[in-house]
Amino acid sequence: MDNLTHSLVGALIGQAGLKRKTGLAMPALIIGANLPDVDAACFFWLDGVEHLGFRRGITHGPIAWVLLPLLLAGLLYGFDRWQARRGKRPEARLPVNFKWLYALALLGCLTHPALDWLNVYGIRLLEPFSSRWFYGDTLFIIDVWLWALLGFATWFSLRREKRGGEWRRPARIAIAVGLAYIGVNAGITAQQERHGSLHAVIAFGEHIRIGNGFVLEGPVAAEVIANPVPFAFWKRELMFGRDGRWLQEKCWTYDDCFAEPLGEPICEFPDMVVGHTDNSQLDAFLFWSRAPFAERAPDGSVILRDARFYDPRARDRFSVALPDVECEPLANPSP
Repeated sequence: MDNLTHSLVGALIGQAGLKRKTGLAMPALIIGANLPDVDAACFFWLDGVEHLGFRRGITHGPIAWVLLPLLLAGLLYGFDRWQARRGKRPEARLPVNFKWLYALALLGCLTHPALDWLNVYGIRLLEPFSSRWFYGDTLFIIDVWLWALLGFATWFSLRREKRGGEWRRPARIAIAVGLAYIGVNAGITAQQERHGSLHAVIAFGEHIRIGNGFVLEGPVAAEVIANPVPFAFWKRELMFGRDGRWLQEKCWTYDDCFAEPLGEPICEFPDMVVGHTDNSQLDAFLFWSRAPFAERAPDGSVILRDARFYDPRARDRFSVALPDVECEPLANPSP
């Protein structure tokens, strides 16, 4: 998720009452909720799409969950002592307890991978013990409805606290509503993936049309992705693929749907990309990509893209060019 969402989650946990456990609790929660994103520093030394193979890995895994909060708690504790020695420590600040600082930094840090798992980008939750990617396919990476809920609840809780009212209850209610919202979205994704599995079989397998329905013959191994979209949280962008060929579902009505290929024109998936290569850009892309397919470049070469992020306005951010590989058109590009 985006860093505003991470920050609001940390702040809301504090407003639920935990900020009264120790001095500097809110910085521990808010900074802790963003701490795994220190891997964004990789943009300073990695080129092109190499960052795709580095992000959401080692700093989002179990070792980082323990060590990053420990580092943050030590820095905050040292900062408090440094202010006290200089006579600059605010009088209103609660006494700082290192154990509580660490516990809150750890809690904030754990919310980060939990939220990152919810979108289609993916996260390597077990790094460095395993490089497997996990996908929740539940929320769009920037969810404005979650922003509105968390932002309003944080503001309302702070306002009540300033006026001497009950300020913990609004935060706790907002956390419960936020969890329910995530649960509803998970249910929508599950329902849409079941719907998409039927269309994947229709698109990739043998079928016989009978009236408005289908009689299907034989299972088809195809991956189905229900991709959340911006703003309309109740909708999903359904796509399904197999062997480097990805189709996107288009519907005129709920019962009148068809699948069209992603990429135009598309190519056979190049054999040279399988296994180890000496191209660091290609290696990083293939390690990260969940739905790769090959598209013909204007010069007849190949561009590898990912179906999850096939957007004409930003697709170069998630693609790698293979100028020395010739595009071989699919024998049967239509579903």
